[in-house]
Amino acid sequence: MATALRSCRRVARAALAFLILGPLTAGGVRAADRSVTFAHQDMVIPFRALMASGVLEKATGYTVNWRKFGGGGDVIRAMASGNVQIGEAGSSPIAAAASQGLDIQLFWILDEIADAEQLVARSGVASVADLRGKTIAVPFVSTSHYQLIAALAEAGLTQADVRILNMRPPEIAAAWERGDIDATFIWDPVLARVKKSGTVVVSAGDLARRGKATFDGLVVDRAWAAQNRDFLVTLVKLIAAQDAAYAAKPWAADAPEVAAIARITGSAPAEVPASLAAYRFPTLEAQASPAWLSGGATKALTETAEFLKAQGRVQALAPDYGRHVTGEYVDAARK
Repeated sequence: MATALRSCRRVARAALAFLILGPLTAGGVRAADRSVTFAHQDMVIPFRALMASGVLEKATGYTVNWRKFGGGGDVIRAMASGNVQIGEAGSSPIAAAASQGLDIQLFWILDEIADAEQLVARSGVASVADLRGKTIAVPFVSTSHYQLIAALAEAGLTQADVRILNMRPPEIAAAWERGDIDATFIWDPVLARVKKSGTVVVSAGDLARRGKATFDGLVVDRAWAAQNRDFLVTLVKLIAAQDAAYAAKPWAADAPEVAAIARITGSAPAEVPASLAAYRFPTLEAQASPAWLSGGATKALTETAEFLKAQGRVQALAPDYGRHVTGEYVDAARK
């Protein structure tokens, strides 16, 4: 009788827990917890079409809360607060975050920036050296910020030789239209707007060819990743498929994918095809190669962090930047 009573109590407690907490998945995660907050930016990349399609939610059963941020530094701060589990950030803010001990991992290279970020200046500025005494806007701790500092150093200028303003992309667009700034190092959609009346002085691709390679990637909170491995593997598969679809047949301005990208990023549809073409998107196989998650990304983060420390942007270096890079989900997606 006592045994039966204890059994009934256990069943009652389990039923109550089910009602309050919801069912458990095979991995021990409550079904009610099958949600994720995903911080994205406004880079013009094929992934935006995947975001708009709802395919990720259907494939995983997760609720995805998409939150748009003005720059990688903002994304990293949101992740540090615990309010965001997955985020998009450039190699510079990722390197800074790792240097500060944030427990995140880079698990996918969204794009090699190539010529998708450029330093644009008003007439009268023909070279980086001509920026002496000028006002330049850039989102701080972004890849563009890193590239700007590198370009100035290469031209023999220090940050004291120019006036650098910390602005988010929409603020930069407004400041340019008002005539408040002389130059900006920025990405699309703002890049396309400022190029209409400005001149390209140098691009991220130019700097990459001289040893300052940059990229945008997806980073995840390590503890959350350990509990949601299947979601990340599915995410990687879907992004790879979307990138492959674009590579096989780049989208024209009237394609539905372009309309989705324009809606999310604030770009003009007519400008999207050229913006997409400025990036390079590593394939699933390339992601796993020594060029990226099996070595290259770690090297890039290490070198970027060393540069940031030399410029006083980070106080100390992490003992091992490889700890903040993983090919686990790419490897699983390839099987």
